Amino acid sequence: MSLSLLLGTALLFSRTICVASLSSNLGPVVDLGYAAFAGNSTSPEGIENSPVTFFGNIPYAEPPVGNLRFRAPKPLNENGRAQVVTDARNWGPPCIQWPAVVGVGSEDCLTLNVWKPTNATEGSKLPVVVYIHGGGFFQGSPSGFPFNDWVAQHPGGIVAASITYRLGVLGFMGGSQIAADGDLNAGLLDQRAGLEWIQRHISKFGGDPNEVTIMGESAGGASVVMQVVAYGGTKPAPFKRAAAHSIGFGGVRNQTEVERDFSMAASIIGCPDDKNTLSCMRNASVGAIVSAINRLPNDLSPVIDGDNGFLPDLPSHLINAGKFSTVEFLGGHCTGDGATFVGGTPDQFKTDDDIRNILFARYRGLTADTIAKAFALYPAPGTPGSTFATQFDRASAMAGDIVFSCMDWLLAEKELERGVKNVFAFSWNAPDTVLFNATPYRGAAHTSDLYYLFNGNNPFNNDGNTFTPFNTSEAVLASEAIAYWTSFVANGDPSVDKKATSPAWTKFSAGIGQDTRSRMQLTRGGNNVTASGMEGISPAQIERCQFWMSDTVAGQTRL
Repeated sequence: MSLSLLLGTALLFSRTICVASLSSNLGPVVDLGYAAFAGNSTSPEGIENSPVTFFGNIPYAEPPVGNLRFRAPKPLNENGRAQVVTDARNWGPPCIQWPAVVGVGSEDCLTLNVWKPTNATEGSKLPVVVYIHGGGFFQGSPSGFPFNDWVAQHPGGIVAASITYRLGVLGFMGGSQIAADGDLNAGLLDQRAGLEWIQRHISKFGGDPNEVTIMGESAGGASVVMQVVAYGGTKPAPFKRAAAHSIGFGGVRNQTEVERDFSMAASIIGCPDDKNTLSCMRNASVGAIVSAINRLPNDLSPVIDGDNGFLPDLPSHLINAGKFSTVEFLGGHCTGDGATFVGGTPDQFKTDDDIRNILFARYRGLTADTIAKAFALYPAPGTPGSTFATQFDRASAMAGDIVFSCMDWLLAEKELERGVKNVFAFSWNAPDTVLFNATPYRGAAHTSDLYYLFNGNNPFNNDGNTFTPFNTSEAVLASEAIAYWTSFVANGDPSVDKKATSPAWTKFSAGIGQDTRSRMQLTRGGNNVTASGMEGISPAQIERCQFWMSDTVAGQTRL
């Protein structure tokens, strides 16, 4: 045999080895090159002809332990060739959270999950939705948010993913020592690392990295906003669209509070107050960290980390200054968000002083002048121009606007000013049955939208509640909502792939009557169609949002 023939044979053999596909009797395999994963295929109830394959517990960064504690996530070594298939049929562990228990949750938790149509392959180029869970930045995990129904229901097919990120002490500890020898906002950097992993690898699952929507609720909604304003908009966003629900965070801590929390944590962990403090904290046992988590205030959330940092200013200030990424946007809130977080029950709100002492006491930076203007913008029950039946209703409206319903308005308005055409808004007015039965005065309480969007008849726990089976009208709304949201993921417009019986969801800029802005109100109806429909956003509501989201007032609330 000639030398050239021998070399050709060897080259052909080597190529055969390189492209040999890995398989597993555990389930369908996706080979990323450096690693391969076996998933679990199921057919969602009622959508049996659209099987979905789930892959869980996929690492997207090195374990953030030891010297990597309090640092940005370290990229994986993605060189080399996978020789074995990893079982990815189950969820990974949640990150350690509050309340903390040794052995529950893990510090080695930087993983993500992927759902795909079982028949999707590399080259399918399906749109992708990535979910960031809520929980106040100190608790929660992706396991309460299954996307089987989303992937199965959409007529053209989508791919879904969710990210686990560090929480509380391990994700958002701040202070000058961490700024000098670590990384602030590690939890947000985890989310970013997960999104960047998706950019590199989602095509192997059939997804299109150029058609990614990020989505989150509460602290997850706040995370979505913070990803949009990341780096003041100076770096390309690894997503095309953003959907933010009930954007919730309790106000960004000031530097004095951040340093206080670091000192308290170090003391509880048992580390000296000197140049070796951070080294000691990195070497501390998980048990010591758990003790600190349980004894610190639950306000360890993202911090302002300087001009070159991930979050260079308050999100509201960055949005007002135009320092954010230009993305298609869908934002909204539950109508009972304010009633959920007003701080008390209806019988506790009788006078203006009750609002001062219960609601406004939470925002220590509010001036007397700001409070007086707020009372004027929300006339007391029984006075001219008031739309509030009780002081509780009035206080709840304020609580909702301060944190939830005005931040979504602000980002929608500013994306519109930036020239984004696909901007949509919503209010969710259908109660979660479990929450409503417990506290009916909250109406469509915080997380009510999740009850419908993530299949209330599945045995997942969410916000501490076990879902109960949908009745018929609830099932109709759930199907309608999933169709709207997956249509936005696929097209940037919730109406393109809506249910035939659902009303058209017009753009935020469309306006209704004398109102210049509009949103979809989603609510239950009968057993065949919902009572959802478009509503105008009144000039009075816009005036209130302009007040709360102004640089001066948002600077006082630290939003």
